[in-house]
Amino acid sequence: MKSNRLEAFSDGVLAIVITIMVLEFKVPEEVTLHALIPVIPVFISYVISFIYIGIYWNNHHHLFQITQKVNGKILWANLHLLFWLSLIPFVTSWIGENHAASTPVGIYGIVLLMSGIAYFILQKVIISHHEDDFALKKAIGKNMKGKLSMVLYAIGVLLSFVNPWLAIACYIFVAIMWVVPDIRIEKILHK
Repeated sequence: MKSNRLEAFSDGVLAIVITIMVLEFKVPEEVTLHALIPVIPVFISYVISFIYIGIYWNNHHHLFQITQKVNGKILWANLHLLFWLSLIPFVTSWIGENHAASTPVGIYGIVLLMSGIAYFILQKVIISHHEDDFALKKAIGKNMKGKLSMVLYAIGVLLSFVNPWLAIACYIFVAIMWVVPDIRIEKILHK
């Protein structure tokens, strides 16, 4: 089975996720610049989440550019990833309205952690469906960047109950690590 339907479906879901996030903005009743000040935390949470969705979309695209065949396990692993990513608008809105509160920051981190785990599982399922010399297997190697991301998410979740700003810093650091598409896969695609 080819991956084009899976990619099209995933692209559609991620587009809807971004649309839902932007629809969460409440338009100020006043028409002054000062009226935008209370919206700043919501906007910042939107930007961070938009970047995360962009990172997942970009790496998902590269992942399926290298994937040669798809089976039912891969479809379900992909749905598992999309499930966690679809929760991002909810936690984005919650953290935007309550940016310094431990619970929303912690739950945001849990959604990021579960998204990372789901992406890791998707990679493993794809690799197991291909031959031993599959390029993706060689490209990701020990996947230290992916594993480090999950550790930092978990640390962020724990820190959210100590200092939510340190937790947010962990989440932003992981995003910075991934903002450039996975170079390991890029090298394989451009050979």
